[in-house]
Amino acid sequence: MFSQITKSAILIHLSAALMFCSSIVTAAVAVQDDEGSIIELQQPATRIVSLAPSLTELLFAVGAGAKLVGVVEYSDFPPAATQIQIVGRHDMLDLERILSLAPDLIVAWQTGNPRASVNRLRELGLTVYVAEPKRLDSIPAHMARLGTLAGSEAVASRAVTTFNSRLQDLQTRFSNATPVSTFYQVWDAPLITAGGNELINDIISLCGGRNIFSNLQMVAPKVNREAVLQGNPDVIVASGIDMERPEWLDDWRAWPSLTAVSRDQLFVIPPALLQRHTPRALEGAEMMCELLESTR
Repeated sequence: MFSQITKSAILIHLSAALMFCSSIVTAAVAVQDDEGSIIELQQPATRIVSLAPSLTELLFAVGAGAKLVGVVEYSDFPPAATQIQIVGRHDMLDLERILSLAPDLIVAWQTGNPRASVNRLRELGLTVYVAEPKRLDSIPAHMARLGTLAGSEAVASRAVTTFNSRLQDLQTRFSNATPVSTFYQVWDAPLITAGGNELINDIISLCGGRNIFSNLQMVAPKVNREAVLQGNPDVIVASGIDMERPEWLDDWRAWPSLTAVSRDQLFVIPPALLQRHTPRALEGAEMMCELLESTR
């Protein structure tokens, strides 16, 4: 018959073994990033640096906001993001400041961050997850991966379900809508639009619109006014830099022969709702769909 001490020792060893096994099963996490690299962590990240405003939003959306210790300029949503240490701009990173924060995960933007800086962070031994969300359906995929890396899978799963449900609703409502030719204007000088291989084009198509520059495959292509006049869009949607209506949108009234002008169909949607690959893109999509629907 075991003594009380022996029983206690067995229980202690059994408990330790169970805890060890549990740590093996639950601690290590791994996902594949947009460069095809397998990103592995021995345990979910606890100190994260985000190198793009949209990636900051995604991390908050999956319940990892409290783990963010560094963000880049213009990381302004949700409001809590504005209280986090700034580590430079997306195109000009402060590597020393990033290192001083001792992050166990850096979430980088493939085409937006300087390649040399991202490589240097890797050389210094930091774990870097590289994201390049291009399309509407890439948003929930990144939310799921970031939730895994941050150990917030349950929150991420709910966010993904909500996103997919809202997206499906819009697809159902507008999949058979009468096409509306649309010109999306990012900026005026130079005149910048959205090509066919980016988020805004997906949103226009989702709403039953037809982007007049969908044949351009580069991101944010520059076009000329003659091309817009030739495309003769039914609708012009502008963004600008903030919530205000950009003054240059009304410059199109100088061409009353444009269908969008003759029908007074010049609209504005805040850029943060259409140009960031985050759950808020569906808010922008809902606004776009209602605008296009009102013109049919």
